[in-house]
Order: sequence, then C-alpha cells, then structure tokens
Amino acid sequence: MQDALNETEQKKRIALLFDLNNMSAESAKNLTALQKKQMPNGGFPWFGGEGADPYITQYILTGIGQLYKSGIADVNNSTLRAINDKAINYLDKRLEADEANVRKYDKKYLSRNLNSLEIHAWYARSYFKAAIDAELKIVQRNYINRAVAQWVNENEFNKAMIALTMSRFGDQETAQMIIKSLLETAQQSEELGMYWASNKQGYYWYQSPVETQTLMIELFTEVGNHTKEIEDMKIWLMINKQTNNWKTTKATAKACFALLVKSNDLLASNAVLIKVNGNSLQDLKPEPKTDAGTGYLKTNWVDKQIEPNLGKVEIKNSSKSINYGAMYWQYTEKLDKITSSNTNIQLQRSYYIQKQTDKGPELVAVDINHQPKTGDVLKVVVNLKADRDFDYIQLKDMRPSGTEPMNALSEYKYQDGLYYYQVTKDVATNFFISYLPKGSYVFEYSLRVVQPGNFATGITSVQCMYAPEFNANSEGFRIEFKP
Repeated sequence: MQDALNETEQKKRIALLFDLNNMSAESAKNLTALQKKQMPNGGFPWFGGEGADPYITQYILTGIGQLYKSGIADVNNSTLRAINDKAINYLDKRLEADEANVRKYDKKYLSRNLNSLEIHAWYARSYFKAAIDAELKIVQRNYINRAVAQWVNENEFNKAMIALTMSRFGDQETAQMIIKSLLETAQQSEELGMYWASNKQGYYWYQSPVETQTLMIELFTEVGNHTKEIEDMKIWLMINKQTNNWKTTKATAKACFALLVKSNDLLASNAVLIKVNGNSLQDLKPEPKTDAGTGYLKTNWVDKQIEPNLGKVEIKNSSKSINYGAMYWQYTEKLDKITSSNTNIQLQRSYYIQKQTDKGPELVAVDINHQPKTGDVLKVVVNLKADRDFDYIQLKDMRPSGTEPMNALSEYKYQDGLYYYQVTKDVATNFFISYLPKGSYVFEYSLRVVQPGNFATGITSVQCMYAPEFNANSEGFRIEFKP
C-alpha cells in the first residue's frame, strides 16, 4: 500500500522534474554534496569512513562520463571538473598499484584471468581522454591483451563493458566480434523485444537484469548501426518496468540514460491515434487531457454508454517510440458461469479428496464418481504458469460454501524456490508474492467439508498489483458435498 501511495505521489510531482530552475538548483546542491564526500586521494567511500571504495568511485566516474557523453553536464562547470579530475587520478594510481602488486606475487600475471572490478575500472576510464602516462599504458596493454583472449568466457554484462572499452581504445575488430556473439545469443519476441535469457538477477553488482540491458543499449547505440535492435531492447526495458520494480535508484538512473541517449524525444511522443468504432477518441471524449511529461491518458464508459460496437478499437502508433496501454471490460456474472481466461498467466484449479490408507495419505480427484462428503479433507491444488517475471502478485482462491480452512493462521511459506505470504480470510485464501519468476508453480492448502449441499466453487484469480492489466482467472463450477 505504501509503495502504491508513493507511486501516486511521484506521479503528482513529476511536473517538478521539468522545471528548469528547480533542476538547476537541485543539480548544484547534489554536486556540492558529492564533492564533500570525495576523499583527498580522489576516491569515494560507500557511506562514510576513511577508506575509498573502488567500485563506488568507478560507478560515480562512469556516471560523470555518461553525463558528459550525452551532453547533459556543463563542460565548463569547475566543480564537476574538479571532482572528475581527482577521481580519474585516483583510478589511474589504483590500476597501476594493483598491477604492481599482482606482478610481485604472480609469475603468470600477463595471462591471469580478468575480474569484474578490473573490467569495470577500464570501462569507467574509457569515457575520458585524459592523458595516460607510460606506466599506465603498460597496464592498459596487458589488460587489452587479456580481454581479447578471454572475453568469450565472461557474462553478458562484462562482455558489453569490454566491447565498449575496446571500441573507445580503437580495437573495433574485437568490439564487433563481441557484438556478433551477443546477437547470436539474444532472444527475440514481438511482445517482449530483444533480451538475453541468461540475464538473471544475482547477488553481485554485475548481476542486475536492468543494468545489463541498459549497458547493451549503450553498446549497440555507440558501436555500429543497430537501430532496430536498440528499439527492441528498449521495448524489453519498458515492458520490464510495466510488471516489475526496477529495484534500485542505480538501475533506474541507468535505465533513464539508456532510454534517452541518442533517442527520439520519448516524453514528447504522443503520436498515437486511437479510434473506437471508427471515431477518434478525441471526438468521442474531448475532455480527457494527457498528463504533462508522461503522456498518460485515461477515459471510461459506464452503464448504458457501453455498446457492442465499442469493442471495435483501432490503435495506430505513428511515432518511432514504444507506447503501451490497456483496455478493461468489467461486468458481473454468476461465479459458476465464469470461464477460464487466456492471458500471460495461466491458472488451473483442482480438488482432491484426501484419504488415509495403510500406505499413508492418498489423493483422489473429485469427479462424478468420487464426490466428497461431510467430514472429508479436501485438498485444493492451484497450478499457475507465468510467461515472464512479475513483481507484487496477488493470487486469490475463493472457497466453496460448506467448507472451512484447516489452517487459519497467516504465515510466510517457501515452496519450489518461491517465497510467499499466505492469508486465510472468510471466503478466500490469498497468496501474496513479491517476486514471481517465469515458470510453473503449484499452491496447495486443505479444507474440511462441514456442510452437505451443492455449492459454487467460486474462482481463482491472480493480478499484478501495479500493472493490473496482467491478470487471469480460472473457471468457476459447482461442487456437491454428500451428507
């Protein structure tokens, strides 16, 4: 609920982001705060303390490089230039010191394996044309030789950093070889765009799906002519945000950079024509206006305004950027008449009578020949299949009248690699899932039959709470309990 409130508040305040005076003041304020954090040796700590953190310093330096490269940062800003120069000096000295330390203890230092922090360091350094002294050139040459020989063994994130670094250092041949390899392993989908199946969330800083995708966009934008691939990768990024939280401010900043760098003006792109029954939406509903900055537009029809011909909707996007939306049709129906939906999420529910035998519990599927009776234990099995990753999913399974849950306590559970919170209410059992990876899952719980009769089972429904257009429901039917 708090996340939803925060998102609503963010939307209300988004216009402030386009206030140039406000942007200028905030930028100067943040730059001063950043300068105060910088240590005398040019490095930056994580939160505080006396020691500089190499990765944090490289991350900040990369951000400055991207600001300069995209033309956002003022090259004449003395404060930013001072921060930048000190940080580069720190990075150069650390690269030389690390090389000297390895040379001292490792006889095979010229062919040693690459490490992710080293790859990131040279990627950060590649944004800047500051002079490289003779000692650092030796270190650079050694790194390039090892990168050319070893890039094939790295993950997608490291491959993209190496390719960008090689391109900026003049080795276009290696950069193109890496791009060719990435294209061969990429997945293509009309709905999801272009992405890499192995790009999964992990524990380390180089295992972030959003940051990896943004790095790919940066690479394909800078090296070669890959307009279609870039737009397809942006589709994945936008669709990912539709059903997922981008997790961190770091990932969000990278995504914004990737979407805006050398791009069409996404915020000014409203060239979408919507026709309902052959009439433009503007003619039918002239009062709704698009939100400033986001282009968001919403309208609705209710009661007698709804006619069958409203289902004839035409959408034409004449811009070069992705737009997405949803159309909902809400109506009432008897629970046992509802049919199963066919969406990105598939749901199927089954009932089983749990019998005790000499061999242990045995499940018998409920059908016309096997009907539960009062006192029986009824096992509910819900099968869920998702075709993509989702954040913040609620699964709600309604219970037939005449049954009572055997476990009324709410609790966290872990099953088949999935964490969820199970809540039992008067008429339904809810499952709250903060992160649902792509795949198939089974949810089970038990009921006790306490009342004979013929009852509607209700339905099982699932919905992505912050992208409600992603939802599904099972069919509803009737079940009979014998005395």
